[in-house]
Amino acid sequence: MRIGVFDSGIGGEAVAESLRHDFPAAEVITVSDREHVPYGDRDPGEIIHLADAAIQPLLSSDCDVIVVACNTVTAVAIETLRTKYPNQKFIGLEPMVKPASTLSKTGIIAVCATPATLASKRYTQSKQLYASGLTVVEPDCSNWARLIESNELNRSHIDTVVEECLAANADVIILGCTHYHWIKEEIEEALAGHAVLVEPSEAISRRVKELLSL
Repeated sequence: MRIGVFDSGIGGEAVAESLRHDFPAAEVITVSDREHVPYGDRDPGEIIHLADAAIQPLLSSDCDVIVVACNTVTAVAIETLRTKYPNQKFIGLEPMVKPASTLSKTGIIAVCATPATLASKRYTQSKQLYASGLTVVEPDCSNWARLIESNELNRSHIDTVVEECLAANADVIILGCTHYHWIKEEIEEALAGHAVLVEPSEAISRRVKELLSL
C-alpha cells in the first residue's frame, strides 16, 4: 500500500508520522511546497494552481490514496483536484467542527486556522451545518504557519491566542492547520486542562481504512 501526503510545508510530516505509526507496512510518501509556503494568505486561484503542481510526484507514484494534509488546500482546491483526477482517491482535512460541537459544554468553540480556510465556502458550510447553535471564536493565527516554518513561533504567540479563547469561555479548541500539530504539546500546556484540543490524526487513519477497505 502506498499513501501520499501533501502539505504546503512541514505540517504534512506530522500527519505522515501518524500514518506510519498506524500503517507500518505502508509506504508513506510526502511532498511539500516549501518554496511557496504559506498558502493561507493566497487567493483561491493561486492555491489551486500551486497545489495541482505540487501533487504531481504523488500522482506519478500511483498512490492508493493521497492525503491533502493542508486545511487550506482542502477548503479551496480539493473539489477541483477530485474533478481533474477522478481515478485518484483523495482525503482532505477540514476543521473538526462537527466533533467539537458534540464535545462542547459551554456552547463555545474556537477554530485556529489560516485566513484562507476561515474564508472558504467549505468551512462556512461546516459551521452552518454543525455549529449553528454555537458561538465560534476564530482567533488571529494568520502568522503561525510562517513562524512555525521558520522555527520562530514562541510561547508568547501561543499564550496570546489561548488566553483569547479561554476568555471567550471556549471549552474546545480545534487545530485547523497541520502546521499547528508541531506545537500541540505547547498549546495543551497553555490550556492547562481548561479546554479540549481537537485535531484530525485519528480521523485520517479511519478514513484511509474506509477508502481502501482495510
